[in-house]
Amino acid sequence: MQTYDPAMSIWPVSADRLDLAREFKANVRGPYSEDLRRLLYRMRTGPLAGKHVLLVIEPYRQWAIGRLGSHRGDPIARVDNRVFTSLDGAEWAVFELRWRDLTGQVLEL
Repeated sequence: MQTYDPAMSIWPVSADRLDLAREFKANVRGPYSEDLRRLLYRMRTGPLAGKHVLLVIEPYRQWAIGRLGSHRGDPIARVDNRVFTSLDGAEWAVFELRWRDLTGQVLEL
């Protein structure tokens, strides 16, 4: 079985591409440019261990941020006490965390 190596990715993520973060923030639900689609693909694929995800607190009304465990079936750990009443706001918060995970830099717009 081949292991996932983000350094071997065909499309590297650069912390300098703030234009892609701005594009996502302006239109969380799309449509997206080709480069933003590639970035989102990188953010959404790869190892699941430690990946930031949305937790539904109340369907269609409230969301929180969690982090997946190391193994399938592990409980999802809540990251903080924030509760989002906007799905777009929650998606943006996860985008920021995944940006930091991929680039090693805090996203500041």
